[in-house]
Amino acid sequence: MSDEGNALGTQTDPSALVGYRQAVALLRACSTEHGFVASPTQSRNYCRIWGRDGAIISLAALLTGDDDLRATARRTLETLARYQGPHGEIPSNVDPVSGRISYGGTTGRVDSNLWFVIACGEYWRATGDDPLLEQLVPAIEKARFLLGAWEFNNRGLIYVPLTGDWADEYLHNGYVLYDQLLYVQAQRTLASIHNALHGSSDHALAERISRLRHLIRANYWFDDTRIPDDVYHKVLYRKGLQAASHCRERHWMASFSPSGYSYRFDALANVLASLFDVADETQRNQVDAYIRSEAVNDELALLPAFHPVIQPVDEDWGHLQVMFSYTFKNKPYEYHNGGLWPMVTGFYACDLARRGRKKAAQRFVEGINRANAMPMDGESWGFAEYIHGKELKPGGTERQGWSAAAAVMAQRALEGHSLFRIDDSPAKR
Repeated sequence: MSDEGNALGTQTDPSALVGYRQAVALLRACSTEHGFVASPTQSRNYCRIWGRDGAIISLAALLTGDDDLRATARRTLETLARYQGPHGEIPSNVDPVSGRISYGGTTGRVDSNLWFVIACGEYWRATGDDPLLEQLVPAIEKARFLLGAWEFNNRGLIYVPLTGDWADEYLHNGYVLYDQLLYVQAQRTLASIHNALHGSSDHALAERISRLRHLIRANYWFDDTRIPDDVYHKVLYRKGLQAASHCRERHWMASFSPSGYSYRFDALANVLASLFDVADETQRNQVDAYIRSEAVNDELALLPAFHPVIQPVDEDWGHLQVMFSYTFKNKPYEYHNGGLWPMVTGFYACDLARRGRKKAAQRFVEGINRANAMPMDGESWGFAEYIHGKELKPGGTERQGWSAAAAVMAQRALEGHSLFRIDDSPAKR
C-alpha cells in the first residue's frame, strides 16, 4: 500500500496535508468488502453502495496511490454491475448484505448509469486492468442501451424526470445540462473502450459525441439573438432567450423542458462544461466571473449547488416544499437550495488547476478543508454533506465520502494530476 504523504510530495502546505490525510482516512472508513459506502454512518441509506457516490469516491481513490483504496474502487464497480437491473439500470444504491436494491425513489436515477460508465473507464485507464474491463463490458453495454432509450425521441439529449439525478429533491427536470455533460463523457469512455477492444475507432459514436457537444453549446448558452442551427425547439429557445437577460453570457442554463427554461445557476453543470471541454475560453472566463461576483461567499470559498436561493416568497417555493423523500431539507441556504457543497467545489478546484489557475484553485482547496474540518456531533473533521450558505454551519449527514473525495481530487489536481484520463483521443492510453 502506498503512503499518501509521499504521493503529495514535499512542497505541500502543512494544513493541506492535514486535510488530505484526514480525507484519505475517511475514504478508508468508507471502504467495505463490497465497495465504497457513501458514509460509514448508519444514517438512512448512506451506509450502502451508491452509484454516483461510489463512482466519485472511486475517482478520488484512483488518485491516492493507495492499492487498498484502488481495490475498493474495483469492488464498487463489481457490486454495481452485479445488481444491475433487467433493463440496464445501475442501482441508485444497494445493500449487498440484505440484498435490498434501490433504482431510485419516485423516479429512477439517470446519473447513476452515467457515473458508472465513466468510473469503469477511469478505473481501467488508471490501472490497466483489462480482465475487469472485459468482465464489466456486458454491464456497460446494457447501461449504454438504456441511456440511448432515455433519449426518447432519438435526438441526442437524455430526458431526466423530476428527482432523476443527484439534485433529487430540487426543481430540476427535463433536458438537464448536468446529465448531458455526463453523457458526453460517458460516450467518450465508450469510444475509448471500443478502440481498445477492437483496435479501431467507432465512427458512429464519434459523430454522436460531436453532435452532442454541438447540441449543448447551441441550447444551453445564450449569447445573442440569433437562433443556432442546432436549436432543439425554435419557439422554446426564442422564449428562453427573451427571458434570459439577467443571465445571458454569464453562465450555462441549468435545463429546459416543454414548459420552458430553468435560469438558476447550476454550479456542478457549469463546472463540468469546462472540465469536459464543452465550454470555450470565453465561456469559462464568464462563468468564473459569475462565480466570483455572485455565487461564492467571501468568508468560505465553496460553491452552492444552485443559485440564487428559492425563498418562501418565490413562485417556485410551493413546488419545492413537496419535493422530499423523508423530511423537507431545502430550506433557504440549505441542501440543494443554496447550500455550499465541498463535493461540487472539488470539481471546480480540479478544473481551475487544470487550466493553470493554481492560486484560485488553492483558495477553493482551503475552503474544502475548512468545511471538512468543521465538527459535527461533537467530533472534529465532520466532513459535512453541505455547509449552510448564510450561517456557514455544517449540515446534512456527517462523514460524507464524497466530501473527503473532493479534498483528495482537488489537492492532487493542484499537483498536476488529471481527474479524468479519458478525453476526445480514444487511442490515447
